[in-house]
Amino acid sequence: MNVHGRHRRQEWWKFLRRLDAEFPPELKLHVVMDNYGTHKEPHVQAWLKKHPRFVCHFVPTSSSWLNLVERWFRELTEKAIRRGSFVSVPDLKQAIEAFMQAWNENPKPFIWSATVEDIIKKIDRTRAKYGAEQTRMHPAQGKKKAAVL
Repeated sequence: MNVHGRHRRQEWWKFLRRLDAEFPPELKLHVVMDNYGTHKEPHVQAWLKKHPRFVCHFVPTSSSWLNLVERWFRELTEKAIRRGSFVSVPDLKQAIEAFMQAWNENPKPFIWSATVEDIIKKIDRTRAKYGAEQTRMHPAQGKKKAAVL
């Protein structure tokens, strides 16, 4: 795994092409991403149109708590970066790569187990706190749990 110093169109495009090459061509690839501009850049969008097996799903703006990769980055920050002392960028990269190698030796999936009702309550609390004037979401029937691995 390579750690890139930037997250530009070039790195994103390279990642998509890597996925395209590494997975069997008959598989549809569902890619969940945030609304970062790189993901919607015109050259990338043109490439994705030519590769219809990529199915893009964008998480809503201001909903990083839905994105489990954010939870993994918190883990990385707390266990490898926060109390570290890095004299250079290569030193920081080495710490990140060492953490990833250790993580991958015994990976643990993040399982999202919040109920729809819990999510709606959290949204309502956030809107009340910050005064968001958006359409209120209505709780779904039942108490189904969402699981994301």
